[in-house]
Amino acid sequence: MTPAITVRNPGLLSLIVDLGRSGFGAVGVPSSSALDRFACQALYSLLACANAPVLEVLGPRFALQFDADVVCAIAGAKVKAFLDDTPLRPWASFQAKKGSLLRVKEIGEGFRYYIGFAGKIKAEAVMGSYTTNLECRFGGLNGVPLKSGDILHLEDSREMGTNVVPLNLIPPMNSPHILRVMEGPEADSFTVDSCRHFWEKGSHELFSVSTNLNRTGIRLEGTPLVFRPEAPKSIISEGIVPGTVQIPGDGLPIIQLHERTIGGYARAAVIARADQDRLAHLKAGDLVCFEKITMEEGERLWMEKQKRIAKLQSLTGSPSTSE
Repeated sequence: MTPAITVRNPGLLSLIVDLGRSGFGAVGVPSSSALDRFACQALYSLLACANAPVLEVLGPRFALQFDADVVCAIAGAKVKAFLDDTPLRPWASFQAKKGSLLRVKEIGEGFRYYIGFAGKIKAEAVMGSYTTNLECRFGGLNGVPLKSGDILHLEDSREMGTNVVPLNLIPPMNSPHILRVMEGPEADSFTVDSCRHFWEKGSHELFSVSTNLNRTGIRLEGTPLVFRPEAPKSIISEGIVPGTVQIPGDGLPIIQLHERTIGGYARAAVIARADQDRLAHLKAGDLVCFEKITMEEGERLWMEKQKRIAKLQSLTGSPSTSE
């Protein structure tokens, strides 16, 4: 009989995710991956697994109960979590005993957190991935968010030692968020002054995160970008990638995440891949500024992040999924 884990409280939103569906953008299927992929990879390293389904959670009061001994780990936002009455360290694995209750009471730094297990949540793979696509209602647990009373069955559960991610590998997640960007295809649709205030170091604007945000995108508030008189305020729908910063007619940025493959707004910028995990931790009221870099700088930052991902592998000596 496989171990079972019961959801006692799903928090504000909890989903089954992994590193996403790749290779289907051409037919309109987005990756729907974990928004903080580094945190997801930290779980894989802590638990000696690769690309297994994990839980992505928003909000406090999340709770799970275990009907068997299970090794678990938490990464992502720095949470105040307890196993029964014992406090847990974030970015670390721990042993949950049969009958114990995992509770997340508070979120300190960050917004989304991730919970994984030394085993595999039983779920059906769709297009090579277990991740939940909420709009199309597939993947995860029947394509919908977890709810109180849901039971997660754990296959291939195994015993193992516990591990901790070193503090120097845990990224900052607090506001203000400095997001480094490269020019997008329609960057020249905006006035010179707008571009300077938008992304030039030393003169850029601070935007605030609005309450209009979800796994699809994040709308920002602040000083609007000004379109050149001859520039159209919408374009024929074109392909977009995660981290694309689109500017609709009102001039206020929308950051696209992992749930869209096309869009009809001007693409002013693309956030460097090395900074995209931080988007998982933008919450309403946080401050954001953009800083322009070159393509070469973006590649250098990504190589540096890949080195940090490689250091995670030494936690158990088993590979996390590389990108």
